Amino acid sequence: MYSLPYWIVTAIGFLAQSFFSARILIQWIKSEKTKKLESPTMYWVFSIIGSYTFVLYGLLRFDFSIILGQFVSYYIYIWNLNVKGAWMKIPRAVRYLLLLTPLVATVYAITQTTDLLPNLFQNDDRPIWLVIYGSFFQLIFSLRFVYQWYRSYKMHDSIMPTSFWVLSLIGAAGIFSYGLIIKGFDIVLIVGQGFGILAYTRNIMIGMKSKSRA
Repeated sequence: MYSLPYWIVTAIGFLAQSFFSARILIQWIKSEKTKKLESPTMYWVFSIIGSYTFVLYGLLRFDFSIILGQFVSYYIYIWNLNVKGAWMKIPRAVRYLLLLTPLVATVYAITQTTDLLPNLFQNDDRPIWLVIYGSFFQLIFSLRFVYQWYRSYKMHDSIMPTSFWVLSLIGAAGIFSYGLIIKGFDIVLIVGQGFGILAYTRNIMIGMKSKSRA
């Protein structure tokens, strides 16, 4: 299934998850200090880096659900950085690279007529029902950022409401189970989402306490 040795593919996956875990940790620590749900700039910086790397991991595993999940939320990360005034501070060449890469990757996937597209949707390790199962929870996990964007757009600020973390918890639990039931397991998804479940639960508690105080 892999075009590279298994340990290299797994290392790339863990590298991506390390950025996602770091963003959660940064947000979690700041929220604990202020006793309210925060949306720090570094959360969005690490989100873009992690998403970029995780798409590569999904391509190497021929896992459509992973790629779908990242493409949905990628540009919302950029929108949040722009609202916070950080996007325009990035060198122009890097901004163009970040903007165009997902589009180029999508065109590349569509134009492949041999092995890539069939393997993305189905292979020996993942029957079509399992691809649908994983994609469903990846979609929930990604659509939380659509919801976050909608709420932030209305407030003219980058915010992370309690409902965002509820959606995060539901999506993470589903992806965690997907990582458990696919053939051979997916240790990257299991470890990454396992940590996320703890953080999302704590953020929900912080959000509920903040509302009760207000």
